[in-house]
Amino acid sequence: MRAVTDLGKDSIPSLVLRLAIPSMIAQFVNVLYSIIDRIYIGHISEIGDLALAGVGVCGPIVTFLSSFGTLVGLGGSVMMGIHLGEQNKEKARQVLSNAFLMLCSFSFALTVLFLLSKEQLLMWFGASSITFPYADTYMTIYTAGTFFALMAVGLNYFINCQGFPVAGMATVLIGAVSNILLDPLFIFVLKMDVAGAAVATVISQFASCAFAIWFLCGKKVHIKIRFGQYCPNVMVRILCLGVSPFLILATDSLILILMNSVLQKHGGPEQGDMLITCATIAQSYLLMITAPMLGISGGTQAILSYNYGAQRTDRIKAAEKSILKLMCVFTTVMFLLSRLIPEVFVRMFTSDGEYLQFSVWSIHTVTLMIIPLGFQYVFVDGLTAMARTKTALSLSVFRKSLYAGSTVLLPMLFAPRSAFYAEPLADLVGAVLSTTVFLLVINRHLQSREQTDIH
Repeated sequence: MRAVTDLGKDSIPSLVLRLAIPSMIAQFVNVLYSIIDRIYIGHISEIGDLALAGVGVCGPIVTFLSSFGTLVGLGGSVMMGIHLGEQNKEKARQVLSNAFLMLCSFSFALTVLFLLSKEQLLMWFGASSITFPYADTYMTIYTAGTFFALMAVGLNYFINCQGFPVAGMATVLIGAVSNILLDPLFIFVLKMDVAGAAVATVISQFASCAFAIWFLCGKKVHIKIRFGQYCPNVMVRILCLGVSPFLILATDSLILILMNSVLQKHGGPEQGDMLITCATIAQSYLLMITAPMLGISGGTQAILSYNYGAQRTDRIKAAEKSILKLMCVFTTVMFLLSRLIPEVFVRMFTSDGEYLQFSVWSIHTVTLMIIPLGFQYVFVDGLTAMARTKTALSLSVFRKSLYAGSTVLLPMLFAPRSAFYAEPLADLVGAVLSTTVFLLVINRHLQSREQTDIH
């Protein structure tokens, strides 16, 4: 049975839109239900602001856990896409088999590790004695559902890779809609507060996971989940291909954890919790931009990987141009909206005057360089899709190192709020470097691929 999209023959602009739009929607909705979690928590009677600060500490840890799904899923889907372009379905099946085992293994290991160490980690990562109980409650319940989270994220890449972007979107929508419906039930009706938000999230992730497994075992897909053909070399290759996007997500989380710690330290007892709450709101807003950006650059990787495997370099260049145009349109619109609507967004979380004013300023600051950031996303993810992993990894590490270093250094030299300038600084410098490197290496890389014997 033919896939919904033919990655090797369909019009490039049409392909980019058909893969990017569902992926953008899926990523946006995925972030939206996380934000709705926080909105509900922020409006819990009497404890809302403190509970939001506690869950804000958990947010980066939650993202870090799910980034292991991206490590395996994106790395494996790139590898599968190249094999499908080479018309080697047996190797593609082996990739999915090994990836499924890796997702199971990571889920078990991370669940045990975080349940044993979560109390110490939460205090290290910015929880205060007041916000710790809320962070601990949320993290304990969420960690118990790590398997569902990793499977839902990881397996969805293999659905998109085979040309089923609408099914990939459905995987996320099922979880998102479930979470939006269950949140008020568990938080307010059953009066479970923060625990209710965590329970609703785990149930929703189970629903997404069940759908993804069902679809990849069904009749529509060419490459189904199966067991066997395990190979350490295949697993290492998957990790090598997935490490660059993994680092983008994982280090985003680690830097947010670092920022929470910095804000708690430099803000002190008087401002620490307030700064973390406002940072949580600002990062929630930023995620509504960067998640769809990842949908554009990550969702279209299947086009690049397939045609890289098929040695169609003309289609790769055309795809990169179309992806970049779409990214520039989106980031420009979001930059303009970020100047106009942040107060409306912040009021969904809090009505406190001090929190409101500082959160709006924070949003203005962290979104200063989102247009250049789009270039970083397109070119780094493009290099990853074409198996240029060392270059992509180096670019990712440079930007994250600059981001982390600035987060620590700026508050030491200036006021605590200067930590928020680390984001636009890293975005601008990282984008300039990524664009320069991409333009220098892409032609030689594609010429080398054209000369490779794939038979």
